[in-house]
Amino acid sequence: MAQPTRSGSPDLAIETRGLRKRFGERLAVRDLSLTVRRGEIFGFLGTNGAGKSTSIKMLLGLVHPTGGEAFVLGEPIGDVATRRRMGFLPEDFRFYDWLSATELLELHGRLAGLDTGEARARAPGALETVGLTPHAHRRLRGFSKGMLQRLGLAQALIHEPELIFLDEPTPGLDPMGRRMVRDVIRTQRERGATVFLNSHLLSEIEVTCDRVAFIKEGEVVASRDLRETRATNRRVTVHARNVTADAVSQLSQWTTRPPTFGAADGVAEELSVDVASDDLVPAIIRHLVASGADVYRVSPAPTSLEDLFMALVGEDSGL
Repeated sequence: MAQPTRSGSPDLAIETRGLRKRFGERLAVRDLSLTVRRGEIFGFLGTNGAGKSTSIKMLLGLVHPTGGEAFVLGEPIGDVATRRRMGFLPEDFRFYDWLSATELLELHGRLAGLDTGEARARAPGALETVGLTPHAHRRLRGFSKGMLQRLGLAQALIHEPELIFLDEPTPGLDPMGRRMVRDVIRTQRERGATVFLNSHLLSEIEVTCDRVAFIKEGEVVASRDLRETRATNRRVTVHARNVTADAVSQLSQWTTRPPTFGAADGVAEELSVDVASDDLVPAIIRHLVASGADVYRVSPAPTSLEDLFMALVGEDSGL
């Protein structure tokens, strides 16, 4: 791929157009076209084998694209100086286990461009951020998986990067550890950094990210602003009796997806509908009552990210 000579948009942390990667006969990434604004937390979602990790490695300059173009922090991907402005926690990392936690952070700080004094001065703060201060001088061979995961996050942040790639940052962490990761990510956004987050834990993405992109078979198929989705997309569950098939079919004028209908308990049946706004719920209830249905309970709730994921991406490919 010819290296582009122009620069990317100064308002974007990541900008890609038609980015592709082929390994022999296998097309790992077909058409990665997306934008990530500076200062946002961006989620990257897809099934196993969808091309997420390969895409991240191309953006980091670790894998050379087959085609397309991409800019990171305004510069073409692969720019060495720009790499020092990025932090990276890979999904499968290996650390030198004969080092202590402090020694590892000082090493990664120097690799990221800090001088020896800066790296030494920042290491204690990075350890405190991830809750590892009591283990500052302990050898990594004695660390649990969760402790290593915390240390991996610390090494990605020690040089205060402008753009942070986190590829599955929470495996091995207990609920307190996952909450710590969420808090750290939000703190990075508050200081102006951009976070690019790949995780299979959709509940973590849902409460953490500003926007998400869905990738399927190496291609971005949709993106969503979760701040707008939280405010508008709603799933309404109605418990009712005597609901006719004709009444359900007529609900399509108010819903964004076909309703589902099935047994709920011994008293009523459960009808689930997706609507764009709570303002549509009264019309749905009036329609059901007018059709002769007995409505017992109505429970609006935000449409979950899992629902969106299944609708846009579907089942895991198993790759």
